[in-house]
Amino acid sequence: MSTRLLRLGHLLLTPILTEVCGSDSTPEGLRMLLLGAVLLLLALPSHGQENIEGPEVLPIPKGACAGWMAGIPGHPGHNGTPGRDGRDGTPGEKGEKGDPGFAGPKGDTGEIGVTGVEGPRGFPGIPGRKGEPGESAYVYRSAFSVGLETRVTIPNIPIRFTKIFYNQQNHYDGTTGKFYCNIPGLYYFSYHITVYLKDVKVSLYKKDKAVLFTYDQFQDKNVDQASGSVLLYLEKGDQVWLQVYGDGENNGVYADNVHDSTFTGFLLYHDIE
Repeated sequence: MSTRLLRLGHLLLTPILTEVCGSDSTPEGLRMLLLGAVLLLLALPSHGQENIEGPEVLPIPKGACAGWMAGIPGHPGHNGTPGRDGRDGTPGEKGEKGDPGFAGPKGDTGEIGVTGVEGPRGFPGIPGRKGEPGESAYVYRSAFSVGLETRVTIPNIPIRFTKIFYNQQNHYDGTTGKFYCNIPGLYYFSYHITVYLKDVKVSLYKKDKAVLFTYDQFQDKNVDQASGSVLLYLEKGDQVWLQVYGDGENNGVYADNVHDSTFTGFLLYHDIE
């Protein structure tokens, strides 16, 4: 039995001595050496015990140092701090510009989006300036065109033109030879007189006052013409007419089937005020 214990102590001591003698000389290593020696002493037989055979001496491994024991392997060390990133490399040279790619096909037209919600009503704007008075929707009409049917005229009274070319509004009175203003405004009047046998001097009257004179001297054995025109502003109720001015020596107004003497007038602009 002592031989077995001795072998056990040798097996325990051998690796310890190998490690300690080879490398460890610290106090921890010395304590391990002392522990191994104690174990070896316990494995030896006592002095009173029968010793039939001498103790078996096992050889110490080569390279081991007598009196030293190997230490217990230490714990693994902590991982070191990660190293810093390396510096950026030098930028490379700029490459050549590549060829442009082919144009892609035109995309399909997208669908019309949903109509958005109507926004809130805005504030009323500032009123604009008052516009100029416009023309009335109603069209004001006043016009006439008349002529002589015979050559009989009397000086110093209105000439009665009884041949009616136009008098739809009946503002000209054929029984008096006068035009009566029913629409105040600007009017245009004209006349064309055939002159025969005597000289002619006619005048256009407004409200019993001559405003225009026309004189034509008759040439023997010849037919002549005299004419005149004027713009007049008339108020409602004003009257306009033609008459021979002076005595009968200036009454050469003439008309027949092939020669006419006419009197015409019409409204240009009605008075909007």
